[in-house]
Amino acid sequence: MQFDYDDQNIFAKILRGEIPNQTVFENDHALAFRDINEQAPVHVLVIPKGPYVSLDHFARDATAAEQIAFFDAVAEVCRIEQVDTGFRAIANARADGVQEVPHFHLHILGGRNMGRMLEPAT
Repeated sequence: MQFDYDDQNIFAKILRGEIPNQTVFENDHALAFRDINEQAPVHVLVIPKGPYVSLDHFARDATAAEQIAFFDAVAEVCRIEQVDTGFRAIANARADGVQEVPHFHLHILGGRNMGRMLEPAT
C-alpha cells in the first residue's frame, strides 16, 4: 500500500509551530496535546513527529526509536492525566475508519466511565 503524506494537514502545521496547541507532553519523536473538540473530560491526541498517515503506516515504516518514543508518550499522558481507573485509546484509519486528519494520531479519552460508546463531554 502506498501512503502519500499531506504536509499541509493541521497536525503537520502544529508540529511546525504554525498553529498553537495545548501541549500535554513532548519528546524527540512524539507530541501530545489537548483535542480542541473534546469528547471526554480527558481528551488528548498523541501524534508522531514523523510523516505517517495512519497506524498501519506508522507500524510498518517508523523506526524502533520512533515507535518506542510514541508509546512512551502515551504512557506519560496517561500518568499526567491520571486516568488510573481507565481510558479509551482510539486510532481511526483512512476513509472507512473516518480518519479526519491524514496524520496518524491516537486519541486518549478518560476522566469518566466511557461506557460502551463514546458520548460528548458535558
